[in-house]
Amino acid sequence: MKIGFDNAKYLSMQSEHILNRIEQFGGKLYLEFGGKLFDDNHASRVLPGFEPDSKVRMLMQLKDKAEIVIAINASDIEKNKVRGDLGITYDLDVLRLIDAFRAIGLYVGSVVLTQYRNQPVADSFKKRLEELGIKVYRHFPIDGYPSNVELIVSEHGYGKDEYIETTRPLIVVTAPGPGSGKMAVCLSQLYHEHQRGVRAGYAKFETFPIWNLPLKHPVNLAYEAATADLNDVNMIDPFHLEAYGETTVNYNRDVEIFPVLSAIFRQIYGVCPYKSPTDMGVNMAGCCIVDDEVCREASRQEIIRRYYAERCQHRQGLGGEATVQKIQLLMNQAGLTEADRPVIARCLAKAEATGQPAAALQLADGRIITGKTSNLLGASAALLLNALKALGGIQDDIHLISPIIIGPIQDLKTKHLGNHNPRLHTDEILIALSICAATNPTADLAMRQLAKLRGCEAHSSVILSGVDTATFRKLGVNLTCEPKYQTKKLFHK
Repeated sequence: MKIGFDNAKYLSMQSEHILNRIEQFGGKLYLEFGGKLFDDNHASRVLPGFEPDSKVRMLMQLKDKAEIVIAINASDIEKNKVRGDLGITYDLDVLRLIDAFRAIGLYVGSVVLTQYRNQPVADSFKKRLEELGIKVYRHFPIDGYPSNVELIVSEHGYGKDEYIETTRPLIVVTAPGPGSGKMAVCLSQLYHEHQRGVRAGYAKFETFPIWNLPLKHPVNLAYEAATADLNDVNMIDPFHLEAYGETTVNYNRDVEIFPVLSAIFRQIYGVCPYKSPTDMGVNMAGCCIVDDEVCREASRQEIIRRYYAERCQHRQGLGGEATVQKIQLLMNQAGLTEADRPVIARCLAKAEATGQPAAALQLADGRIITGKTSNLLGASAALLLNALKALGGIQDDIHLISPIIIGPIQDLKTKHLGNHNPRLHTDEILIALSICAATNPTADLAMRQLAKLRGCEAHSSVILSGVDTATFRKLGVNLTCEPKYQTKKLFHK
C-alpha cells in the first residue's frame, strides 16, 4: 500500500513536544490522550504509514513518571456501546486496556465513571472493577455545562465529583473511545488539586481533527464521520484566530469548553497559559504527512466505509437516521458517491448475476476478486479462498480444500452443533485450509498469502455474521456491507 505519513518523524516530533509541555508546568500535569492509545486503527487508515501503537510507544519513554486514569461514560455502559474496530463493548475494552497497560509496565491508577446518574449497569461494573482490585471514582453531570462557568467551578459543580487519588507527576487520562469525558475529568481534577493547594497543569494530545490542515480536508472530514453519533463538528478555532490571526481547526467540544478551562486556570494561577483550544494541544501529525494525495484518498474511503457502517447499524436498530444523514452530508461535501468504492459495484453485479449473496475484495494491485454463495461455502469464505489463489498465482480451478474435508465439517455443524446453515464461515474455511496446508503445498502457498490481505477493501451484498465480520477485521481487511440481511428473519446471530 502507498505510504502518506512518516511515522518515525512523527514519533520524534511528538515526543519532543510532549516533553516540552510537561516542563512548562511544575509538579503535576494532567495529559488528556484523545483517540485510542494502543490500536488507533482510524489514524492508520486515514494516514497510511501511521502505526496504530505510536502513542503508547511515546508514552513508554515516560512510564516511570506516568499514571494512567481510564475514563468511561456511564451512559455508554448502559447502552452497551461497541468499539467498531474491535467489536467489543466499552466496558470490556476498559478491562482490555488495563491488561494491555500492565503488560508493558505502565501503571493504571484508577477508572472514573463519567456522567454517572446511578445507572444500575454502571454500579455493577463499578463493583466488578473493585472486586478486581481497581479503584473506581464517580463524576456527575452538571446543569448548564459547559456555559455556566460559575456553577461548574464551584463546590456544586466539579466539587461534587469524587477526587481521584493519584501518586505520580504525569497523569494520562485516556478512554475506550470518544465522548467519554476525558477533558472534564482533567478539569475537575485541576479544581480539586487547587482546593488541596497542589499546583497542577493540563495539556491535550488529540490526533484529530488535525489543526494545521484545512477545515474540509478529507482527513478532517473522516474524523467528523467517525464521531457523527456524538454530533461533533469541526470548526475554525475563533480564539486562536483572534489571538494570533491564524486559521486553525478544532472541534466544537474543545471550543465550547475553552472558557471553562480558561476560568479554572485564572482561579489557579491568576492567568490562563493558553490563548486558544489549539494552544492546549501538542499534536504534530499534520507536520508528518509526506504525501497529501495518498492521505486524501485513504480518508475518502474511510468516509464511505463509515457511511455504510452507520447504515448497517441503523438497519440493525443500533443507530439513528440522523447519524446516517450527517455522514451522507459529509460524503456530499467531499464529492463522494458509492461509485468511488469500486468493490461495491463488482459485489452487487455478482449478487445480481447469481441471485445469491456475494462479496468482492480489491487487492493492493487494483485487481478485484469476487466470491459467490455455493452449497459448500458462504460468499465471504469463497472470496477469501479466491483472493488467496489470486495472490499466490494459483489457478482458479484448483481446489485448495477438498470437498471430502468440507463434508465432515458440515455434518459436525448441522448434526452435532445445532447449526442450520451448513455453509462454512470464514474462520472455519481458514482452519480447514490450515489443516490442508500441513500436507498440501498448494494450500500452504495460499496460507502464506494471508498477510497480503491487510489493508485491502472488501464489500458484501448482505450484512455478515459477527464471526465473518470479526475474521475480516483480524485479517486487517476494510469491510463494508449493504444494509440488508440475507433472510427476512427477525433474529440474526
